[in-house]
Amino acid sequence: MPKHISLISLLVVCSLWNMPKAVHAQALVPHTLQLDAENLERQGLRLAQEAAQLGQFQQFELALPRAKLASQLAPNNDKVWFLLGGLHLQTKDFEPAIAALQKAQSLNPENTEVVFALGSANFQQQNYQAAATYYQKGLQLKPDNPQGLFDLGNAYYMLGRLPEAIAQYNKSFSLDQKFWPAINNIGLIKYEQGDIENAIQQWRSSVNIDKQAAEPLLALAVAMYTKGERQQALSMGEAALSIDQRYASLDFLKENLWGERLVSDTEKFLALPRIQAALDQQEN
Repeated sequence: MPKHISLISLLVVCSLWNMPKAVHAQALVPHTLQLDAENLERQGLRLAQEAAQLGQFQQFELALPRAKLASQLAPNNDKVWFLLGGLHLQTKDFEPAIAALQKAQSLNPENTEVVFALGSANFQQQNYQAAATYYQKGLQLKPDNPQGLFDLGNAYYMLGRLPEAIAQYNKSFSLDQKFWPAINNIGLIKYEQGDIENAIQQWRSSVNIDKQAAEPLLALAVAMYTKGERQQALSMGEAALSIDQRYASLDFLKENLWGERLVSDTEKFLALPRIQAALDQQEN
């Protein structure tokens, strides 16, 4: 048997091979193919469910083959293609992610989650204008989506459209006043603009919402240290890094949209002996 034969074809052929012989066998073929197609789709949906569960535990090497096979067995199910695209997106395999998501969108143009995911895929590839277009399209379908508004704000931020970015962040926060990332990112913009007091205000508000949020706590520590409030800043910095040590990485900060001024000040802050000692202690 040729190696390139599809599994769907193989399963259909096997089912036909095992059929009992009948004088009028041809009359039964369409009905049998229909039943097989339904059965294959059910198998595909079961595989998709398994893939989704594995993806939740970040077992992508096990999840992806199941999702790929599910997309072959249930090729007209937009949720299966969305799952496959999402898994590729999680592994930063952007080309197949976008292909799968576009397939999902073609099957169901009203699926807002797919549109937002296409925005995310383009954003991660630094295609910020394309990302903004997808986010805008998603918000046309679902205008009161705090995450979508926040994501559009991020796209505007990276495009240098700062007043529009702040407007989107404010809309996002107005819809969900526990969503601290929106006002945290207003702080990022204000700091780059030299408005340190306003940035501090945004980060204080973020920390008051979630005291375990490492990002605004570290940003607040850096801003306060730069202002000269050093002892309190050092304590805050130690606390932030004990919550999430990833923020000691400048690359990680840039991935989270920290601007040049804040990154530069954070680099100096992280080099302080007390902060270095705290990081060394965590590693040991």
